[in-house]
Order: sequence, then C-alpha cells, then structure tokens
Amino acid sequence: MRTLLHDLSRLRRGPWEMVATVLIALGVFMLMQPFALWLYTYSFIVTLVGTVMFIVVSHFPE
Repeated sequence: MRTLLHDLSRLRRGPWEMVATVLIALGVFMLMQPFALWLYTYSFIVTLVGTVMFIVVSHFPE
C-alpha cells in the first residue's frame, strides 16, 4: 500500500491507470445495477471522469 501511494505521488503511469480503470468499472457497475437510483444518477459522471483521467494519464511517463 505504501509503494502504491508513493507511485501515485510520483505521477507514474501504472498506478494512475489502475485508478482510472477502477473508476470506469465502477461507473459501468453503477449504470447496470437496479438497486439505487442515486448510483444510476452519478454513473455517467463517474465513467466520464475515469475515461478522461485515463486519457490524461496515458501521457504520464512510465
């Protein structure tokens, strides 16, 4: 956990891509679940933030 936080603070591509991918997956899950309307309401925003974050992070150094 400590190395992940260290890598995130150094703006390396790998850990930030993982965070962006988790956000995208979370947004898709929120979109498809039938339980809570508020999750569905924010699903598009979460997916959009994850996608834009992935595009930006793909330009970070390895």
